[in-house]
Amino acid sequence: MARLAGVSEATVSRVLNGVGPIKEQTRARVMEAAKALNYVPSALAQGFARKRSGNLGVILPLLPKVNLFSTHYFSELLSGIGMTASRYGYDLLLLFREPDEPREYERMFQAQKIDACLILGAQDVEPERHALAELAANGRQFCLVSQRFEGTGYNAVDADHREGVRAAVHHLLDRGFSRIWFLNGPSSYSNSADRLQGYCEALHERGVPFDPERVLLGNYSRTSGYRLSEEIEGLVRSGAADAIVAGSDRMAIGVLQGLKEKGLLAGIDYGLVGCDDSEGAKLTDPMLTSIAVPFYEMGSQAANQILSPLAQGETSSSFQLKLPVELIVRGSSAR
Repeated sequence: MARLAGVSEATVSRVLNGVGPIKEQTRARVMEAAKALNYVPSALAQGFARKRSGNLGVILPLLPKVNLFSTHYFSELLSGIGMTASRYGYDLLLLFREPDEPREYERMFQAQKIDACLILGAQDVEPERHALAELAANGRQFCLVSQRFEGTGYNAVDADHREGVRAAVHHLLDRGFSRIWFLNGPSSYSNSADRLQGYCEALHERGVPFDPERVLLGNYSRTSGYRLSEEIEGLVRSGAADAIVAGSDRMAIGVLQGLKEKGLLAGIDYGLVGCDDSEGAKLTDPMLTSIAVPFYEMGSQAANQILSPLAQGETSSSFQLKLPVELIVRGSSAR
């Protein structure tokens, strides 16, 4: 190819790999020679030349008995990430992390397996904080999705969970419910704190005292909601509770199913609101009122914010995005 183009082999390499300044006339001769010879460049070789892997790492928690790809949360996030990454010519490298496994995120960068990474399901625990601090100290490009660490300045894309629960509580109060309980997830997730804040704010705005006894704890799974339905049954029958806001549709569906088996119907005997607006919210009887969270857009935005500067040979500026949510009213919160 070098002989046909009338240039050196080093010049051919620089043209094909986009490395260094090249005269447009020289670049055109090399590309014409490549076309004449039906040359197809090696992506792996180009990656080595540019010191890029062409991979966007996506770190996911490996949860016992949970098929991540069938859950609304992860499937929507990954769809948004994948579609955007493909527009930049990037492939996804998925890393599944066991709950107690060391967070060795830096090792992927050192091995040149990835150029940047998105972290899903991060928790506010010491091993996570240490791993993220290591990435930041080494100038690595990464973004947290649906999680924040206050005061760190880490890149993050999240949804306005506080406003979502605030709107849900106002909606229930407007429907005549007055004894509203909140079913939250683990405190290691920032969105759990955001939702609790929204719950407290809405009560305060309407002059309803906050009672910490009215906050129940699940783990965002349907099973945890179903198990808590036994306790909630007693609360509803005694009049101590007339509505529930759950931090996920899966927990809300577990509550709905458990109470239905006990003869209590959402929208008639009590009000119920979930969060996520998953497909399951439309399949329950009655259909579930839920807070729609734009997971696809969150994944897309995270990938775009990280990859757009990389595509131009730059590093991303610090960013923290919070996308709006919407309350979708259905039969479970009727009166």
